[in-house]
Amino acid sequence: QVQLVESGGGSVQAGGSLRLSCVGSGITYQSDCLAWFRQAPGKSREAVASIYTGSGIKNYADSVKDRFVISQDIAKNTLYLQMNDLRPEDTAMYYCAAGNDGAWYEQQGYRSWGQGTQVTVSS
Repeated sequence: QVQLVESGGGSVQAGGSLRLSCVGSGITYQSDCLAWFRQAPGKSREAVASIYTGSGIKNYADSVKDRFVISQDIAKNTLYLQMNDLRPEDTAMYYCAAGNDGAWYEQQGYRSWGQGTQVTVSS
């Protein structure tokens, strides 16, 4: 069974940076896709970025491309999300997820989710 624990959220001013971490156990490397999703108050959960653990292929939502970087440290069982040039619209609860079914941006393809870490960006 996969367990995921996020950390690294916090409050920053616009233009600042944060790095989120997600420590996982039970991940099937070489076949699983790891991803970050976020959900702002009153909005649906949306995909932010993903990385395929086998190929290393990364995907990003258009809204974060060129600002966020997803990476993995397999030896540490850790997924990261480096977030730069943060904007107020990035304010949300951020979740990491693991799965291997469907398109990277589709929530139903992920079988395991963390509890989330809050990111708040003030203007």
